[in-house]
Amino acid sequence: MSIFFLICFTLFINVRTISARLLTNSSEPSQWRSIKNSLDQTGTGSCRTGNAIDDCWRCDPDWETNRKMLADCAIGFGRNAVGGRDGEFYVITTEDDDPVNPTQGMLRHAVIQNEPLWIIFDRDMNFKLKEELLMNSYKTIDGRGFNIEISSGPCITMQNVTNIIIHGIYVHNCVQAGNAVVTDAPQHYRRRGISDGDGISIFGSRDIWVDHCTLAKCHDGLIDVVVASTAITISNNYMLQHNEAMLMGHSDDFVADKIMQVTIAFNYFGEGLVQRIPRCRHGYFHIVNNVYTGWKMYAIGGSANPTINSQGNIFIASDDDSTKEVTKRETIPGDDEWKNWNWRSDGDLLMNGARFTTSGNEASGSYTKASSMVARPASLLANIIPSAGVLNCKIGELC
Repeated sequence: MSIFFLICFTLFINVRTISARLLTNSSEPSQWRSIKNSLDQTGTGSCRTGNAIDDCWRCDPDWETNRKMLADCAIGFGRNAVGGRDGEFYVITTEDDDPVNPTQGMLRHAVIQNEPLWIIFDRDMNFKLKEELLMNSYKTIDGRGFNIEISSGPCITMQNVTNIIIHGIYVHNCVQAGNAVVTDAPQHYRRRGISDGDGISIFGSRDIWVDHCTLAKCHDGLIDVVVASTAITISNNYMLQHNEAMLMGHSDDFVADKIMQVTIAFNYFGEGLVQRIPRCRHGYFHIVNNVYTGWKMYAIGGSANPTINSQGNIFIASDDDSTKEVTKRETIPGDDEWKNWNWRSDGDLLMNGARFTTSGNEASGSYTKASSMVARPASLLANIIPSAGVLNCKIGELC
């Protein structure tokens, strides 16, 4: 790797534009972009970046009119998540929350309906929910155009549902709740135990896409995917200031998680992250074209023989010599079974002394099950990577 590229990329990481929509109770999520500021590699000024998701819709100045076009832009294992594409728009008009008897205009009322809905907002809103937000199937929560936060209370739960899109939401400071009755469908309630305090909890669900969200400072995980959830894409998110960022898989003994297929793509893993970026069990995980900066323990970990296909990522280790290793296997001391687990690093850039310990059979067919999209070369990320996290979308302009 040339010294020139290292210097340019360091400058690129540090020259990040703060969103004009200030976000409270945490460091303001940054939009990070190339030094060329939306110019393509040839300098022609194209709005396209090489990120297939964003190139699908962000060049459209009429994105507000054509909001549902987003549902056709997913990539990876969650590419079939249509959310509320085939339903009506539902406009949220109040920040109020009633876990048992939500009324028209409340976010909770929208997400529990049985029919598909594309959920949007009529102004900036900060939801402080009283209990976890239990979602019904075929819903999109689309925060584009406003500053939409879910914070300082329990947050989003998907349990035994399908076809959910979460886009453009700032989720932070989530806490535990429960031992309470919560509605999860029209005229249906259930008593909930104590929740984990995740930002977004995906439990026994499939065809889920979480895109362009910013997540920080939750009680447990930022995004947890457990209990045989599959067909998941986590993309273009900005994660920061958290210990255990993402758990993939319920437990070592829960073998049903062998069906899991999760794509983690185009995310920016920023300041203050410690570990589990992600931590994986049993299934197949495509970790592709992300940027990792300065994890405090490890970046990618796992147990129970998951397949890890790491492609085209940039791993920038901190200056602490004890945290240069990207990977961590959770095994019994002295047990070398991990050497048979299929973990590969294909085209990753390992910077500032970062190390990735590979294992298993490089030619194994398991990587086919852990492949969901074509990776861009990591060396191009400094020129093509667009904004991560919540976007500052303005009506009538490119987003």
